[in-house]
Amino acid sequence: MNAEFDIAETLDVKGASCPMPVVKTKSAIDDLAEGDVLEVLATDPGSMSDIDGWAAGTAGVELVDQEEGDDVYKHYVRKTE
Repeated sequence: MNAEFDIAETLDVKGASCPMPVVKTKSAIDDLAEGDVLEVLATDPGSMSDIDGWAAGTAGVELVDQEEGDDVYKHYVRKTE
């Protein structure tokens, strides 16, 4: 998936382990406007499934994309309501 979207804010949670990437993502997304996309930068490999699962089970958010880099996992979450 390689959608075009504008990033409203970047959240750096590198070095944090479960559950902090999800906790901080939820907090940051609450502060965004509807339609905004949050970029989350994490180093915890578990964040790939954690953020995916959180977004799938949470009303008002959509996981737009995820990228697995060498040392950093990037997540793009859109606030939908």
